[in-house]
Amino acid sequence: MNEHDCSTRLEKAEADNIRIATEKDAKALIEIYAPYVEKTAITFEYEVPTIQEFEERMGHVLKKYPYLVAERDGQLVGYAYAGPFKERAAYDWAVETTVYVRKDQKKTGIGRKLYKELERALSMQNILNLNVCIAYPRKKDPYLTKDSVFFHQHMGYRLVGEFYQCGYKFGHWYNMVWMEKHLDSHLEKPLPVLTFPEIRDQLY
Repeated sequence: MNEHDCSTRLEKAEADNIRIATEKDAKALIEIYAPYVEKTAITFEYEVPTIQEFEERMGHVLKKYPYLVAERDGQLVGYAYAGPFKERAAYDWAVETTVYVRKDQKKTGIGRKLYKELERALSMQNILNLNVCIAYPRKKDPYLTKDSVFFHQHMGYRLVGEFYQCGYKFGHWYNMVWMEKHLDSHLEKPLPVLTFPEIRDQLY
């Protein structure tokens, strides 16, 4: 790698910014999300949500969990958030994570940066288990690859289960896999889980 390439990468890294999402970001985030709904089986939604629906989803998440966005050169290029793994109290230390990156920014490191910041916030909340549910092709498929599984493996997740032919989209049946990552040790008496509003001022 020559000096120019190093300088360009450094400038790009310095131009990246991870921050807490606001409802004003909803329109730009829908633009990131819409191609995944309309052209892939990465999400099992059939219809792109409206701005109002998306704002409501964001607001619901932020009552308890982080919702982060990534800016590159002033433009939103990705987002990540967490939600409850299950609603019962015993599951409080576990969450389900989600990340989406703008199509033209995939494999540029934005997804990794978002997940690292998401993990930092969740650790501050005393969350221990990260879980992710990923659509998985049974064979080579025009709407779905295994890239998400590979990404999560690189982020330290491990495969824990697979459900067969449980999702149907674009005339194809898809499997789902669950992957998990532990952020810390599981003590006999774990620390109480804090809500995101309780720690957000310490984050940025």
